[in-house]
Amino acid sequence: MTSTTPTTPERAARAATEIAARFGPELVSTEPELLLKTSSDWSRMSPILQEKVPAGRYLPDAVVRPRSAAEVAGVLRIAYEHDVPVTPRGSGTGNYGQATPFDGGLVLDLRGLDTIRVNDSGTVTAGAGAKITAIDAAARAVGRDIWIYPSTKGSTIGGFVGGGSAGTGTVEHGSTSDGFVLSLTVAPMDGSGTTFTVSGPDVMPYVHVYGVTGVIVELEIATDPARDWVAVYAAFEDWASMAGVHRALLDLPVLPRLASADPPALVPSLPAAVALDPAQHSLRIIAEASTATEIEALVVAAGGVVVASLADYAETDKLSSMSYNHPVYFLQKAHPDRTWFHMETGGLAHWERPDDVRAVYDGDVHLHLELMGSAPLAMVVADYVSEEEALAGIPRLEALGLGVHSPHQWYVDRHVDLAREVARTTDPKRLLNPGKLVDAPPVDTRVNIGVR
Repeated sequence: MTSTTPTTPERAARAATEIAARFGPELVSTEPELLLKTSSDWSRMSPILQEKVPAGRYLPDAVVRPRSAAEVAGVLRIAYEHDVPVTPRGSGTGNYGQATPFDGGLVLDLRGLDTIRVNDSGTVTAGAGAKITAIDAAARAVGRDIWIYPSTKGSTIGGFVGGGSAGTGTVEHGSTSDGFVLSLTVAPMDGSGTTFTVSGPDVMPYVHVYGVTGVIVELEIATDPARDWVAVYAAFEDWASMAGVHRALLDLPVLPRLASADPPALVPSLPAAVALDPAQHSLRIIAEASTATEIEALVVAAGGVVVASLADYAETDKLSSMSYNHPVYFLQKAHPDRTWFHMETGGLAHWERPDDVRAVYDGDVHLHLELMGSAPLAMVVADYVSEEEALAGIPRLEALGLGVHSPHQWYVDRHVDLAREVARTTDPKRLLNPGKLVDAPPVDTRVNIGVR
């Protein structure tokens, strides 16, 4: 008599049946449209990844939607016992391919863990599935500002911490690795069916590692006393004048929460709350209200014009939605007949040698600027020809003194050695988000954008 080893779909079906029996059938779905929807994230923004991980190529066998940390731990125990891969995800609004279930199995949709509590100390404790819009509203209601939130504010906090990096608030507070996360409650994939809590530096193996060391179920994040923020729009005739003001923002007595800048080629596609001149360079700032007059003086002294200064807090969210890689998306949407790609870079050359940066790639090349720490972060947006030519620009950018991070890959690229060490205990069978914690990342992976 011969025996055959059950396939992943067979093991997943058995696990799904047990999960439904224990926690309720409403937790589990095999509906084809949902399987497709949860199989991908924003990898479509990368023409390289559109070819490698298109939606539908890698599908889960089932989607599980737990409602509590205890249910997450129980689901992971069952999946562990059946040797079923599990890929955790939030809203799928940010990363490129990191939420793709390469080995099938279960996708763990964590949006049901949406509790929010503002603590007496002013910190916020939230379930991994809580939307950052809701967290921010709860904090602002009691006079607090969360340190950082992504340009897609509808993201979940677990997805942002597990996969994101920076965003609105980064100018002052750095990335998700710089004290933003005070503690984490994690469900390991070790068969225990339990959770544990880490704090301080011990959170690092779980930040920006796409869930390969354990599934984040609850987080405590840092806040500041709330400030009055205003959305400032300014326009300039040339890059140098705009870049000079962008740089001078670091000298303000209160740092801005965000400072985004674009050349005229990107301006027409931006969904701004005010009319933007498509012939002008656009600088958009979320500024503390007391600095608005000083910013206006900087703009005028550089030959620019203050287009608007909007005091409504909701207007700052609208401004934030045009930051980081969003202008790339808007450009792609406005020109569907063309193929654009972008590279994340950081360093002074964006202020001092922009023509040299643009010369790295052929065709139309544009720079979208942000402030991060004490230097500019930029998305270098260029015509896409081939993966080889796109990645060949990386050493040329580095030769200009720029740090580079390629978004065109799905591998864990921070705290990698630490993640491997921790995963030996928390995920001994390597079932969590398979394919993301690789032993030998390809040479095109760049991890240091060099802006802090």
